[in-house]
Amino acid sequence: MTHKTAVRPYTQGWRVGGGQVLAVVRPGNLIEMWSVLKTCVHHDVIVIMQAANTGLTGGSTPDDHGYDRDIVLINVMRLDDIQIIEDGRQVLCLPGSTLYQLEKKLKPLGRDPHSVIGSSCIGASVIGGVCNNSGGTLIQRGPAYTELSLYAEVNEKGELALVNNLGIDLGGEPEEILKRLETGDFNVQKTDKKASDSEYCQHVRDIYADSPARYNADDRRLYEASGSAGKIAVFAVRLDSFEKQGATKMFYIGAKDTNVLAKIRRDILGGFKHLPVSGEYMHAEAYDIAEKYGRDIFWIIYHFGTEYLPILFKSKSRVDSVFAKFGIKNLSDHVMQFISRFLPNHLPERLQGFRKKYDHYLMINMAGDATQNEMRAYLSTLENAGWFECSDDEAKRAGLHRFAAAGAGIRYQNIHADKIDDMIALDIALKRNDQNWFEDLPQDIEDAIDCRLYYGHFFCHVFHQDYLIKKEYDVEAIKNRMLEYHDTRGAEYPAEHNVGQIYTAKPQLKDFYKKLDPTNSFNPGIGQTSKLKNWKT
Repeated sequence: MTHKTAVRPYTQGWRVGGGQVLAVVRPGNLIEMWSVLKTCVHHDVIVIMQAANTGLTGGSTPDDHGYDRDIVLINVMRLDDIQIIEDGRQVLCLPGSTLYQLEKKLKPLGRDPHSVIGSSCIGASVIGGVCNNSGGTLIQRGPAYTELSLYAEVNEKGELALVNNLGIDLGGEPEEILKRLETGDFNVQKTDKKASDSEYCQHVRDIYADSPARYNADDRRLYEASGSAGKIAVFAVRLDSFEKQGATKMFYIGAKDTNVLAKIRRDILGGFKHLPVSGEYMHAEAYDIAEKYGRDIFWIIYHFGTEYLPILFKSKSRVDSVFAKFGIKNLSDHVMQFISRFLPNHLPERLQGFRKKYDHYLMINMAGDATQNEMRAYLSTLENAGWFECSDDEAKRAGLHRFAAAGAGIRYQNIHADKIDDMIALDIALKRNDQNWFEDLPQDIEDAIDCRLYYGHFFCHVFHQDYLIKKEYDVEAIKNRMLEYHDTRGAEYPAEHNVGQIYTAKPQLKDFYKKLDPTNSFNPGIGQTSKLKNWKT
């Protein structure tokens, strides 16, 4: 595809990013993908690999300036096969396979993928999660990680090579390897290499550690495809699956004092026999914005699931692209928000009651009778807070409301474009021993903020913080000051998103990128690095 309207859904980021490309290519099998890569390398054009284009930092879309070569964007969503191996204990995922598809495929086996909620709500790809060190909500599983992958690299001589580190004998020539992988013509070999972060469960429990539990530039989890951020072209990954933990019960906690939640986190991580499945945080202002500006997405997911959301987002992008030609921006958001006014409120009465009493909410999911009894016994002694056990429907609604927050912030920005200059979307990992987790910004920065959304994975100390900045303020200067503030706290960023076009890659991450891609042929400029061939500045 080359026409401007046809390529826009691929070249325009969901939240940020957007630029020109020579073409968008959607290969239909792995050999076609290899052929496209060979052609691009032969003609010395930049390659940007893309899956669902649901990223929040512009990590798989072009920027709008500064490149020294043409760009071809390869979208891999047609390559969505998933193969069950090792009696279901592991899976092989091709580039376009999604978390939703993987969850659905493993369900009859009584097993789960690395992440089952969160990013799966917007159709994110499995390999995209691995390449970005995405962590998700599940406390016991850590960042998406594997040491078993099949990928293409461009070496120092500018030559394309296929590297098979799947632990599976697929032959010698690239076409043979790819054909046998796609047809399932192979035997799986035993290996000592990891297909998940099996150490994270104990790592996150170390509440006295003076470092975050997980973050994008953590060199303990940078390995080939894992954390690669598009600096190689990944054809497949081999990942662990996980035995289902049984029915869960959500405990909904409200508090006015942030110290109460800090105590809960330390008590549970440091003293509980059983870790929660997940523990999600939401602030009152995020609750309110999601209630009003995320209502339509909530109802779509609630009634139809997440399967159709990627199609919805692609259609939305196409509609906005057509009307943008006539000077009408974000038409789809205005239409959907108008429809939302006539939709019923989606939040249960008990959640609404807690919104009136408290400013901070914690949603903790526990699996199994023993873990739930341990939580009940603990909460019965809790002071200066309220809590209740959610019914299944209350838990579903509370969880979906929490995950509607990210999209609600974007909707708010688009609807109020007359007063909002831009959004600053931060993804922060606090130190495991940090008890003062709720930020205290200088007054002049507070004055620049129209509204904010705080939400995150509380036990991992990973927070997503979105700020809608008023028109008359310098957004870039404010963002830099916010990051400087987090530097003084010993925080790391991004925590689980790609560095994309928002963050500066830390030195260890930049060195990792250079090792993977010495000629800077794949996704140049990522992490605000050089966009020039051979990393010239």
